[in-house]
Amino acid sequence: MPFANFKVPEKTLTPKQKELIVTRTTELYVELYGERARANTMVLVEEVTDGGWGIGGGVLTLAMLGEAAPTEDA
Repeated sequence: MPFANFKVPEKTLTPKQKELIVTRTTELYVELYGERARANTMVLVEEVTDGGWGIGGGVLTLAMLGEAAPTEDA
């Protein structure tokens, strides 16, 4: 079963953007493996709490990056 796991900062994507990640990733797997992959492709979009991620041993926040994308809650 093809599987993709996207970890993104919390509240930076709208529900529509998350849906787009799922549909485009599924289409990519179908392109690579053929139509048989569609029904078995799992895409997981996980939101990570701000400050719950880092790079190079340092914790990062959206404020540190200077980018807090507004989201619309559905």
